[in-house]
Amino acid sequence: MTSREDRTGFIAGGTWCADHNKLIERWPEEEELVLILGEEVRGGGPACNLAIGVKRLDPQIPVATIGLLGQDSDGHILQEQAQREGLDCSGLLMLEGHRTTFTDAFTAQDNDRRTHLYYPGTSGILTPDHFDFSDTNARILHLGLPGLHERMDAAWKNEPNGWVAVLRKAQSAGIETNLEMCSLPPEQLSRIVAPCLTHLDYLIINEFEVAALAGRPIMPGAETDIDACVANARDVLEAGAMRLIVAHFPSGSVAIGRGATPLITPSVHIPKDAIAGSNGAGDAFACGVLYGMHQSWALDATLQLAHTVVIHCHTEVVADALGTGGGYEWPSKNSIAPKLQLASKIELSEIVPNRFRITQLTFLEQWRIDRKMIYEIVIHSYEKL
Repeated sequence: MTSREDRTGFIAGGTWCADHNKLIERWPEEEELVLILGEEVRGGGPACNLAIGVKRLDPQIPVATIGLLGQDSDGHILQEQAQREGLDCSGLLMLEGHRTTFTDAFTAQDNDRRTHLYYPGTSGILTPDHFDFSDTNARILHLGLPGLHERMDAAWKNEPNGWVAVLRKAQSAGIETNLEMCSLPPEQLSRIVAPCLTHLDYLIINEFEVAALAGRPIMPGAETDIDACVANARDVLEAGAMRLIVAHFPSGSVAIGRGATPLITPSVHIPKDAIAGSNGAGDAFACGVLYGMHQSWALDATLQLAHTVVIHCHTEVVADALGTGGGYEWPSKNSIAPKLQLASKIELSEIVPNRFRITQLTFLEQWRIDRKMIYEIVIHSYEKL
């Protein structure tokens, strides 16, 4: 078996979902009509988003994906996207007679809140048998989403559920593991995920998920209590075998390793009118963390990268971002700090040096950026003057 140090690359497995994204004026009352302002279909789910995100961060890293698609229009869109991005799609299977998993994702323009309507489709028939790690040199498995896969959520042979079976299989092959979650009732989330904790190397989740796993659920929309988040993360870390747990929230993140002091990192503040949406932001954050872990970066640099990647996930324009959550100060407009701008939105003559330029960042190609520029941004974004 190849040692972990000699392994390279990622496997992103589980949910492949066609996101039918709709921007609406506001969420309607029953029997009320509201206007759809925009619509698009693109790949979603952790298997899709993490795989593509890592590949765009570093095209040289091998990235494979495992999942199920239907032989339908959504399935062909996702398959073509995966192939276009350079993923190893040998484990991405298309099935006759089944509809591809899809989500109708509505974002209300008036308050930026999202509502998801989910059709399980092919995700419901994914099983541990679809995961074969016998011939891979990958170092990290990113897996998700518990609660949305009927067969994976159920008991599997001698295991409490299929997620445990896959994680155990991966670790036996020498692969490091991470599990992504989604918004589920706290009792359901804890029931499915708790047995997985002893089979994880990393756990990258949000403040609501870590609170639910710690047995102290909080209400969506509640203001972040960082001390409570630290306490919840500690409890979850002790309940599992993870080397690192990271809990993220709008103003930053908390990371705790075994025997280490919690590291609190502020997120980068973006003007509200520059934010196109927050769909996929959690996947973007996980992409940055796992990439840093894969590259054996220091934890502080890893988290700075993760927060920086989130900037690019859903911003139409990122310019003159002066200020960050948590007390950091960005350099002033007149300094050498990067201005991140879109060619389609702002005159290129206005921007600072070319190495800080995003030449193209469309809604459908949100992460197609120069990774050297990302590293420069990390350095300057978190540099105190």
